[in-house]
Amino acid sequence: MKKNIIGLLCLFACSWFAQAQLTLPGAPEGFDKEKEGIARGKIETLSYDSTTVGNARKALVYTPPGFSADEKYPVLYLLHGIGGDEKEWNNGAKPQIILDNLYAAKKLAPMIVVMPNGRAMKDDSAAGNVMAPDKVKAFETFEKDLLKDLIPFVEKKYPVKAERESRAIAGLSMGGGQSLNFGLGNLDTFAWVGAFSAAPNTKPPKELLPDTEKARKELKLLWISCGDADGLMGFSKRTHEYLEAEKVPHLFYVEKGGHDFKVWKNDLYWLSQLLFQPELRVEGLPLPAGVAPGPSAKE
Repeated sequence: MKKNIIGLLCLFACSWFAQAQLTLPGAPEGFDKEKEGIARGKIETLSYDSTTVGNARKALVYTPPGFSADEKYPVLYLLHGIGGDEKEWNNGAKPQIILDNLYAAKKLAPMIVVMPNGRAMKDDSAAGNVMAPDKVKAFETFEKDLLKDLIPFVEKKYPVKAERESRAIAGLSMGGGQSLNFGLGNLDTFAWVGAFSAAPNTKPPKELLPDTEKARKELKLLWISCGDADGLMGFSKRTHEYLEAEKVPHLFYVEKGGHDFKVWKNDLYWLSQLLFQPELRVEGLPLPAGVAPGPSAKE
């Protein structure tokens, strides 16, 4: 009898966990291939003065097809990993191709995408030992550079909506940890937060999000995803388990793959379709039955 009860409890626990996490499907074939005969966005490099670092810094900016200075756009800040710089997303994923294809299919809300260098130090190159203490510390320093220097610069140079509901932050690996740390630590600045394969720089859950009530009220979307063969899965899983225990609405996806751009391109394909939408519904993307993450997502 005791063995039967234990068996039922184990079955219940496994069933509960299966519902708690979702499988992220692969994007359709050709999603990252350049298509002929469609309108294209534009990628440019900008230079901004960083009072945090004390010199000029660079970022790549993608403006969508049909971009007009007479319109106002929300902004996604898309962050790179520990071994990259502002060009890593462009070199590894060609996000403009993914986004152009989605715009052509009428699946995206028009947005500007800013890809900064998340290593906030005078020599912010990825040369040498990227694990050196000063370079690792510079990823933490980037929070100040982002909030005090880059975002104000973007909001002066481009026609953007300058309120929290129109700002998103997402990133891969080290940038995924930054996105969770900076996004959840600054809910007055960001309402949309996404982490792809978050790295060990991710703060422990209670430090990451001590005010869960505020998060429940103010987050439009909190996305966490990781490849099933990724050795860093534990950092995503522990964050998910804390959020679930605290009843903070979020999406937790496990997908096929490791710690690479095959996974991160897939993440960008799906997440981008949810951003800045009045309802969190995307064709082909599984969501919890009857649950829309974030009580304010449908406003």
